[in-house]
Amino acid sequence: MVYFANSADSLVPDALAGFAFVHADLVVHDEAGGFLRARHPAPNRRVGIVSGGGSGHEPLHIGFTGTGMLDAVCPGRLMASPHNRQVFEASRAVARADGVLHLVKNYTGDRINFGIAAERLAHEGIDCARVLIDDDLASESAESATGRRGTGAAVLVEKVLGAAADTGLGLRELTSLGTELAGRSRSLAVASAAHTSPATGRAAFALRAGELEYGVGIHGERARRTVPRTPLDDLVTEMTRSLLAALGAARGESLIAMVNGLGAATRLELYAVAGALVRHLEREVLVPERVLVGDFVTALDMHGFSLTLMRADTETVKWFDAPARTPAWPR
Repeated sequence: MVYFANSADSLVPDALAGFAFVHADLVVHDEAGGFLRARHPAPNRRVGIVSGGGSGHEPLHIGFTGTGMLDAVCPGRLMASPHNRQVFEASRAVARADGVLHLVKNYTGDRINFGIAAERLAHEGIDCARVLIDDDLASESAESATGRRGTGAAVLVEKVLGAAADTGLGLRELTSLGTELAGRSRSLAVASAAHTSPATGRAAFALRAGELEYGVGIHGERARRTVPRTPLDDLVTEMTRSLLAALGAARGESLIAMVNGLGAATRLELYAVAGALVRHLEREVLVPERVLVGDFVTALDMHGFSLTLMRADTETVKWFDAPARTPAWPR
């Protein structure tokens, strides 16, 4: 795989410049501050919502900047956390009367840099709180010092929490809701081929024909299990059972589901995955209220997919359905 780029180092800034031009009706690119903000923020918000993370996962997070979702986004370098200066400048730019809420995926660099930015905001008298998104079931281990990684649930949390913020909820209320949403979301990813590094042209890991990495991370982290490929229905059934067990979902309960491509999986494959997922949920007498299918949290050109399930009550579904206008939100 060879990327279409002027150079490996220029790929991210060139992409951001193109993104900002194409979506100038929705976002403003503050190059000096290193962030993008919504051009038309929701007028009723009392709290600004900021997220961010490494580039290479598009449309996360830049594609979800806009009315109804994120007020500002801090894109880091390829697969790297944004700098705390970016987070500070973005937060200061979009803070409202009740302050700013950071939505942070559970990675060490993200936690450190968003934490430093929060300390700097406090020195300026700006209230700041954090929701930690840690949905990746594959990285749940008693031996892990950092805990579950943050992956696909970031998109669902950003959407639901954005709609809730538009109703005028305060910082404490949104923090509590966001923490609850993250707690009732889990994700799991598989891949048959790793992503390729733009810098080296090499794959992050190698698999033999007929193998799957079961529980892969979005930065190319190897799973604890490499398994033989099985028919799709069997694979999706195993993944879904694991997610439902972790969530403790009860018969008759409603769920929001996301079938997410990791970069190279075709829509043909993803819709087949969605069909298998829905069939399994219905066999378990669970209600898939909404199912998103597409590329939302990618890992460059990785060939794989992830499943995310969120337990959803009536209010969660209502907020999920609320209008949003961003470059990448599909509804």
